[in-house]
Amino acid sequence: MNDVILNVENLTTAFDTEEGQLRAVDDVSFFLRKGRNLGIVGESGCGKSVTALSIMRLLPKPAGNILSGKIDFKGTEIISLPAGDMHAIRGNQIAMIFQEPMTALNPVHTIGRQVGEIFSLHFPEMNDSDIRKASLEMLKKVGIPEPLKRMTEYPHQISGGMRQRVMIAMALACRPDILIADEPTTALDVTIQAQILNLIRDLQAETGMSVIFITHDLGVIAELCDEVVVMYAGQVVETAPIRELFHNPRHPYTRGLLTSIPTLDSAHKKPLKVIHGVVPSLDDLPAGCRFENRCPHAREICSTAPPPLVDINPNHAAGCYFAKDLTPWKPVNTGSGDNNG
Repeated sequence: MNDVILNVENLTTAFDTEEGQLRAVDDVSFFLRKGRNLGIVGESGCGKSVTALSIMRLLPKPAGNILSGKIDFKGTEIISLPAGDMHAIRGNQIAMIFQEPMTALNPVHTIGRQVGEIFSLHFPEMNDSDIRKASLEMLKKVGIPEPLKRMTEYPHQISGGMRQRVMIAMALACRPDILIADEPTTALDVTIQAQILNLIRDLQAETGMSVIFITHDLGVIAELCDEVVVMYAGQVVETAPIRELFHNPRHPYTRGLLTSIPTLDSAHKKPLKVIHGVVPSLDDLPAGCRFENRCPHAREICSTAPPPLVDINPNHAAGCYFAKDLTPWKPVNTGSGDNNG
C-alpha cells in the first residue's frame, strides 16, 4: 500500500486519574491513504478525539500518555519523535481543526494576529507585510466576507460559521498533507454546515491533502468519506469502505447507529429507534465484548473475551463473534449520497 500516508497500529492511550489509569483508546489500528477521506465515527466518549490528539501529540500532560502502539507518518514513527521534530510536523504537515472554535481561538487577540501567528511560527523568513498579505489571502480563500475588516476583529465579534472558517484558514495555512477535522460542523446550523463541508471538499481538491473527519454524524460520513472506522468504548469495532459500511454493516453497534437515523420514508411522528442501555464506564470495562450489555445478539461467549476483528471482505472487518452470521441488511434510506458514486 504505497499510497498510505498515515498508519496507526495498536494505539493505546490512557489518562491517570484518582481512580487509577483509564484507557480511553485501546489497541486502535487504521490507515489513511493519500488524497482520501477517512471518517472516524462513534458516540461521545468513544475515543475519537483522544485518537486525534494522540496523532497530534497534544494530549494533556502529565495525565494523558500513549502507552503503546505506532503512528507512522510518511515513514516516520512520530510517537517517539523529539518535541522539536514533532513541532515541525504539527501544523505544517498534519493540521487539526478543533471541535469548539470559540474556545480554540484566543479571545484577546484579533483574527489577523492569530492567523498571522501560523506564518510567523512556520515561516520565520516572512516579514510583517508578507504575513499580513498571506493571512488576508487565507481568509479570502475560506470565503470570509470583508476579510480586511475581519482581520481587526476579535472572535466574539464574528459568527460561529466564520469562526470555524478562521480555524480552517489557520489549519490550511501551511498546506498540510493531512487535515484532522474534529466535529467541524458541531453547533452550526444546517446551511452553514453544508458550506463548511463544501469548503473542505473544495480545498481538498485544490491541495490534494488527506482528511480525517471525526464525527458522530453519519450523514457527514456518507457525504464526504471514502473509508470509515467505527469506534465504541475506546476500541475499533468495524472498518469498511463507505458504500460497504452502509450496505453491509456487520457489527451490531454499527447497525444500531444506522437504524437510529431518521429516514425519508418513516411514518409521521414515529419514535426513532434507539440503542438501549449505556456505554460501559472506562473504569469498569467488561472482560468480553464491550457492547455485550446493549447487543441484541449477545451470547455467553461474548462475556468471556474481547472478540477479534474478523475479515468480512477486502478492507472490511468487524469485531464481533457473529459478524458473518448476522441477517442480511436492508440499506437505510437517509437521503444522503455516498462518496464513491
